[in-house]
Amino acid sequence: MRRAAIAIASTAMAVSLAACGSAAESGDKADESKGNKTKGDDITVGLLLPENQTARYEKFDKPIIEEQIGKLTNGKGKVEYLNAKQDATVQSQQIDTMITKKVDVLILDAVDYKAVASGVKKAKEAGIPVVAYDRLAEGPISAYTSFDNTEVGKTQGEALLKALGDKAKDSTIVMMNGSVTDPNAKQFKDGAHSVLDGKVKKIGKEYDTKEWKPENANANMEGAISALGKDNIAGVYSANDGMAGGIITALKGAGLDKLPPVTGQDAELAGVQRIITGEQYMSVFKSYPQEAETVAKMAVSIAKTGKLDEAGLDTSTVDSGTDKGIPSVIVPVVSLTQENIKETVIDQKYYTLDEICTAKYKAACDKLGLK
Repeated sequence: MRRAAIAIASTAMAVSLAACGSAAESGDKADESKGNKTKGDDITVGLLLPENQTARYEKFDKPIIEEQIGKLTNGKGKVEYLNAKQDATVQSQQIDTMITKKVDVLILDAVDYKAVASGVKKAKEAGIPVVAYDRLAEGPISAYTSFDNTEVGKTQGEALLKALGDKAKDSTIVMMNGSVTDPNAKQFKDGAHSVLDGKVKKIGKEYDTKEWKPENANANMEGAISALGKDNIAGVYSANDGMAGGIITALKGAGLDKLPPVTGQDAELAGVQRIITGEQYMSVFKSYPQEAETVAKMAVSIAKTGKLDEAGLDTSTVDSGTDKGIPSVIVPVVSLTQENIKETVIDQKYYTLDEICTAKYKAACDKLGLK
């Protein structure tokens, strides 16, 4: 059944991205009706990513976006890349740099979705359309692609309830949410609450974790253990794998004989290995290749024509805090547990068996039939 569900999800993504839907005009930079000519393949795409602590950005997002832009422009397109390293002020300066370099389009994964609004406006005024990537920034965004973030939170919450089983109604849990500067974090949290509220006895402690940092999650978890007692925590909702690592370190440090179930997100290698050993209960598998390919198609189409029509995408619309009707493509997600590691991260080539099943994890891999 799990194999079938994943196959269906993958097919749905493929169909969504292959279908040709109508998309709203995304700016007038290359709009021939205003007297401007459409561009050829010789375009420059600015790429601003938010941080490098999460493994995905350097391992998946950046190289895939660069590769796809190369393919879509017959090798003539250029990518200007900068990483803000979780500093919103630095990212604002990087937007200015991209404006100075006169890129044709900007792909932006915001550190702080509100703080970046003035930079987005400045880019638009300079004739540079902005495509929001993974996080929906405020300001005049031309297009957006991400995952269904509320569904991510629901998936995590449902997995935690499954792990708790019949004991859920008598359980006290801790919630470790992401950073308040990330709009996705609120959606993850809202999705999780929609599933967990009323199903567990209580949420003993809840935190919004500064900058998503594992060390901050570790400190928060130590505070929760001190306040609630190590034996009174039945489960932990962690919004991503990095924080899950910090949480699990704190739980181990408290001397627990058996760790409570801990959720995660991103299918990071360390998170997958913790799932194999049973230290972490689950993660959320998201097809970063699909998301990255989508944003590359959006950016190239907008840079060349001012519209999304050439991207060949079936779009819906979303509203940000400042703008409405933003053309968007939302990519589905899958709950990752011990039961479906092979058909997710391995079969879809996130990691090889050798990368996952190192000497330290070989026995655990063998036990799960990962050979």
